[in-house]
Formats: sequence, structure tokens, C-alpha cells
Amino acid sequence: MAKPLKTYSWQERREQGKELRAAVPRSEQGAWQPPADRIDVLRQLAATHRGRQPDLIPLRLERMAASPHGFLRGAAAIMAADLADTPVTGLDVLMSGDAHLSNFGLYGTPDGDVIFDLDDFDESTPGPWEWDLKRLTASINVAGREHGLGKRDRQAAVEHAVSAYRQTATRLQSLRTLEAWYESSSLERPGPLLTPFREAGPVISDIVHRAVIEARGRTSLAMFAKVAKPAGEGWAFREDPPTLSGLTRSLKAGIRQALAGYALTLSPERRALLTHYRVEDVAHRVVGVSSVGLRTFLVLLIGNGPGDPLLLQIKESLAPCAAPYLPRRLRFPARHQGERVVLAHRALQASSDLLLGWTSVAGRSCFVRQMRNMKGSIPLAWLEGPTFLTYGAACATLLARAHARVGDIAGIAGYSGNSAALDEALADWAEQYGNQTEADHAVLVKAMKRGFGRVRSKK
Repeated sequence: MAKPLKTYSWQERREQGKELRAAVPRSEQGAWQPPADRIDVLRQLAATHRGRQPDLIPLRLERMAASPHGFLRGAAAIMAADLADTPVTGLDVLMSGDAHLSNFGLYGTPDGDVIFDLDDFDESTPGPWEWDLKRLTASINVAGREHGLGKRDRQAAVEHAVSAYRQTATRLQSLRTLEAWYESSSLERPGPLLTPFREAGPVISDIVHRAVIEARGRTSLAMFAKVAKPAGEGWAFREDPPTLSGLTRSLKAGIRQALAGYALTLSPERRALLTHYRVEDVAHRVVGVSSVGLRTFLVLLIGNGPGDPLLLQIKESLAPCAAPYLPRRLRFPARHQGERVVLAHRALQASSDLLLGWTSVAGRSCFVRQMRNMKGSIPLAWLEGPTFLTYGAACATLLARAHARVGDIAGIAGYSGNSAALDEALADWAEQYGNQTEADHAVLVKAMKRGFGRVRSKK
């Protein structure tokens, strides 16, 4: 990340950001065409499958092939390669690395509130703030196509989101450091951070209210009733392959041992909390789109009787896909990929999971979190017209707040400015990249019909 300019006021840093426009005009942010030597999409996808569980690769590709937005969700590595040659200002942040629309969601805080925030940091790494914003705008454009939006409406949706990002950056630039850090993204007590939701009218309010109700029902206790069964004097998972499947005895033992290492990454009082639970069973669980094929486990623990279950997710962490395209000076300081993901959660989210930590399973880096702590989402299928624009703006607002926590938001605000210049440029970028995404998706669909990614039977 860029070194903090402690000797300069926010006004001076804003002016320095404004001066960057001479070297990197905002209009240039809208220019992108695939280079003649762009790497083959199928080769790129095949490279992302290295180290994943081979039998799950067809499922990952099937989810990516379901729609262009599904493809975009799984193609973070492809987009990172495409972004590598785009113009940047040099104002680095700790990037989310994968800030598409579906990586914003609801979850519960330790004090029982339901907030809306970024909620996936598998690809987090120091890097250009522009890359995060461009991934979000591309997602808005591609999802807009699937919502039936024409080119003009897609452009309006992206411009609305980038405007929200700029306005949030401008608002945050002059706040006291702790004041900006503590800004809440509560959906039940919305403050300035969720102005797009608060001011959008009754339709989006009803959607948010429904999402909060559903999230409050997504707890370990509710999931326990669906996935667990009595087994002797304890409890075990009900297998439901490929989503939930059993493990060998040796791997279960290895995961139990890994939990001891995980406990050491928690603060002492949270480590003490964990001692009130005992491990009942462990299973393999398939999650997400981009994450399919990573080793992800579900741990069932019981506390004060069967009415007190706790479900923990252990998820494999690979090196961020943007890392090969970034200078060595931006390497993340964490010694462990799971630790990297955890530190990004803590830095970029308004409030992080009480039991967030990291460990290793069979030599593979993993992070650990609660599986169901009121996690939920506002499904894109619920959104249309003005509500789709509002949702994109809310995500952009949260992205700006995340960047304010880990970068020079005054410099970013100065570069972004008060006019619509950046909005229009990124709308152009998103339209061009939306076209590319549709083309890449078509390549994948065609290749899968020819057998690409199919698991070869063992002789």
C-alpha cells in the first residue's frame, strides 16, 4: 500500500490526487481493448484449476457457464490479467480483489446487529484502487445485461455507482480517522454510509427488510436442524453429495488437530469461548462459484447441549490471483494465506466475525469463520430498474469506505473529482469489458460442449 502522508493535511493530499490527472487523465480509465497477445481464456481457466480438487472442476465450470455474470464471478484471474496493463494513479489500497456485486452481503456482528458489507476477501492484496472499482463496474454492467437493461441503462447504472463512490470518498476525506473507521453499515439503523438504501424509497426498503428477516433466520441452530442427525451418543452430518460429503478418518483427525492451531490465532477471551464447545463431526462442503474445487470443510460443534450448535467453515486459501501482476513492493506481509484473508476481513469490514482465524490442513493454508452467523444476501434476482441502480450504488459506497480504511481516500477523492468525468469513463470501460465477458463466456460454453474440463475416468 502507499505510505501514509502524515505530514500533509487532507486538503493537500486531495490536491495531490487532483494533480495526478495530468499524468493519468480520467478519460483514459475508460479505454480498454483486448491486446493482440491476450492469453487464451481456456488456458487461463485451466491454470486456475491447478491445486483444486479435480472431481469438482466440472461443477465449477458448470456454474461459470450458467451465465455471463457467473463467468465473471469465477474469472477473477482473467480480469486481473486484463487489468494489468490499464492506467493507474499509484494510489494503492488493500484491495478486496474480487468486488463484484455478489460479494457484498449481510452478516451478524458480535453484538447481534445485521450489517451489509463486503464479505469475500479470498483475493485480497495490496494494489490499485482502480482495479477494485473496475471489477465492480464490470459486474454491474454484466448483471445489468441479464436484467434486460439496454446499453444506455447499463451506462446509467455504472455512472450512478461511480458517482456514489466519488461522493463517499469526498465525504470521508475530512473525517477524523476513528470517525471514518467506526462508520456503521447497519441495515436496521442505517447511517450516512447506507444513504443509497435510506433515500431510495419504500421498494428498496421492503427488499432490505425481507433480506434482514431471512438473514436473521440463517443461524447455526437453523442449519443444524437440516444437516445433522443423532449418531450414537453424539451428532453427525447428513451426507448430501456433492454439497456435503464425508471424509476419511485420517483427514477428520487432521482437521481436529488443525482446530487446535486455529484456536491459537484467536484472542485469549475468544479462545476461552471456544473451549465451551466440543467437536462432533467434520465434512466436506462445496461453496460458491470461484471457490468450487478449493478444500472447504464444515465442522459441527456442540456447546451447552444439542440446542447450542456451532458450525465453523474451514476454507482453503490460495495466493491472490492478482499477485503475479503487481510489483514486489505490494506483497502482503502475512506469512500464511489464511492469515492474509483474515487480516483483510478485519481491515476492510465494518465488523468482523467473532471467531475469524486461520490454520493449516494437510499443509494447505486455510481460514476459519462461522458458517451461519446471520449470513445472507440481497439476491440480484430481486432487483430491477431503480432498485438495481440503488444496489450498485450501495456496493460502491461500501467499497469507498473500505478503501478509506486502508488507503489515502483524500488523494482518491481529489483524482476522482466532483464532475462526472470518471463516471462516464468507467461506464465506457464496463461496457467494453461486458462485451469481452460475454465473448469469453461463449468460448467456455462452446468448449464445454467439446468436453473441456471433463473429469477423465481412471482406468
